Amino acid sequence: MTHSMTSLGASELSVFPLNLGGNVFGWTADRDTSFDILDRYSAAGGNFVDTADGYSSWVPGNTGGESERIIGEWQQSRGNRDGLVIATKVSQHPDFPGLAAANIAAAADASLERLGTDRIDLYYAHFDDASVPLEETATALSALVDAGKVRYIGISNYSATRIAEWFAIVEAKGLHRPVALQPHYNLVERGYEGELRSIAERENLAVLPYYSLASGFLTGKYREGASVDSPRAGGAQAYLAQHAALLPVLDEVAAAHGVSVATVSLAWLRSQPTVVAPIASARTVEQLPDLIASATLDLSADELSALSDASLGVPATA
Repeated sequence: MTHSMTSLGASELSVFPLNLGGNVFGWTADRDTSFDILDRYSAAGGNFVDTADGYSSWVPGNTGGESERIIGEWQQSRGNRDGLVIATKVSQHPDFPGLAAANIAAAADASLERLGTDRIDLYYAHFDDASVPLEETATALSALVDAGKVRYIGISNYSATRIAEWFAIVEAKGLHRPVALQPHYNLVERGYEGELRSIAERENLAVLPYYSLASGFLTGKYREGASVDSPRAGGAQAYLAQHAALLPVLDEVAAAHGVSVATVSLAWLRSQPTVVAPIASARTVEQLPDLIASATLDLSADELSALSDASLGVPATA
């Protein structure tokens, strides 16, 4: 099946409507498995890979940048860099913490080296750094675009107030505008739908939600009495008490389309206003087809409403 590309906000980038998460590369997926996942994703038409310079410094023995290095080695071995849209982030690498101008410049060079490329397609400020004037951060990122090291700027984990401040600085100083926003958003985490969505709409930000499957809860594997061996199991189980009533609705919609619950959950997210491509990761090649299938699953208005209502605890109507 052919998967159509979609425009990334105000940028000239065209991306696959499922953003492959690279957080597992070098963590729960070793180098060979990561290469297999990237190969399968690419073969299905996927071109949009998300990572960060800090992935996966939390793993014993890792120092940060493992995911970037795996992606870099893969794209160099496959010779497919020009067909990829690579997104990475700055502020969390142990050697390059924060968003001071000098740190951003050094961290970008380190990411470029690990990724084996001369440009980063989408470069995010990973977490707000209140210790640094926002003007300094915005100016430093804009300078990377001027230098040709970054094509477009993204924002991740910022409040609506701080995003508004960022755009005020951009307008006042004539800087390059951010084109993308990466928030925490999924079928059971709906806080994005307030002020953050409003500013994304106003500034034409392409939204790429992370934790799209709620630590695995929205795959449907985590149910009462079920035991799943996964590093995310604790987080997924926490959703059961509040959102168990959502699972039968997900099951019904999935059965109607002959797809998995994970596919339906991602398709719901992709259908929401401002969302361009949910971010989801696969730690095995077997998990990937359900993610890719979401790129072409179109849910009906009634199905979207039923899922939205169930996630908020609204009783179903006859």
